[in-house]
Amino acid sequence: MADTIETIKCPACGKDMEKVYIPSEGINIDICTNGCGGIFFDNREFDKFNEEYEDISVIIEKLKNNKFTPINDEKERTCPHCGGKMIKNKTAPEGGICVDDCYACGGKFLDYGELEKIRAEFSKDSERSQATIDYLMQKKGLELAHENMERINNRRRSFKNELIYILTGIDL
Repeated sequence: MADTIETIKCPACGKDMEKVYIPSEGINIDICTNGCGGIFFDNREFDKFNEEYEDISVIIEKLKNNKFTPINDEKERTCPHCGGKMIKNKTAPEGGICVDDCYACGGKFLDYGELEKIRAEFSKDSERSQATIDYLMQKKGLELAHENMERINNRRRSFKNELIYILTGIDL
């Protein structure tokens, strides 16, 4: 989704979000400067700010020295861009920060302070991807191995029972 010029409402506190121009990227980011300090990224904008080397100085400057309204981060949120239901997703396989994602338009909403925490988890997206792959291989790989062993053992039992029946006529 492309940037819009319309003011949107913060999905966390309902206040108007301010359009903050990021010159290095030529885009506007929506920041809740008069409410909770949350940030809304339109589709694919987040990827321009989630790595350690990417410049977030304009965002930091806009948020510093403010006292933001505490919010209920468990509350269901609606996408301010398209009205779709936002889904909470973790940024890392084990733990991580809970980000509100809109599957309809690709928007992301971060509560105050979460951008810095996400950037601190992994310095690059490739590290985050590798951590996810490692986690899946470790957790799901073992699970699949156990399932395969159980199937093999069931086949062995079945074969053994069939062989006993053939040799003795006794049905186990």
